[in-house]
Formats: sequence, structure tokens, C-alpha cells
Amino acid sequence: MKRRANAKSKAQSQASQAPTSNRAAGIEGSSSSLLKLYTEETQGLKVDPLIVLVLAVGFIFSVIALHIIAKLTGKFIS
Repeated sequence: MKRRANAKSKAQSQASQAPTSNRAAGIEGSSSSLLKLYTEETQGLKVDPLIVLVLAVGFIFSVIALHIIAKLTGKFIS
């Protein structure tokens, strides 16, 4: 019985020591710097992340297409 009572009191004391908010846990500290990326205060070129994704995927497909074209023209020439 004492073990159960000790385990229960230990669990309660650990629960009371746990932080109750994100700020107390230290999680929210970097969110302000992340939000600054999309504000008007930052300098430089502002590009939507979707546009960057589309351009990256398009570049990858163009490289693959050029490799395929090079393989096909190499077979027909030699």
C-alpha cells in the first residue's frame, strides 16, 4: 500500500511541476523569428513557398528530361 501511495504522490508532484504554457516550456521562443519571415519588415525578395516548390520540381523534371533525351540521341547517332 505504501508503494502505491508513494507512486501516486510522486506522479502528482511531477504533474504540478510541469509547465502549463508553451512559453513556460520554452517552445514559443522561436515563433517570433519565424513570423518575421513573412512580414513587411524583412528585406529582400519575397517569394511564395508554393512558387519555390513548383520551380524546384520543374527543374528536377527538366534535368530528367534532358538525361532521357541525351540517352535517346546517343543511341540513334552511334
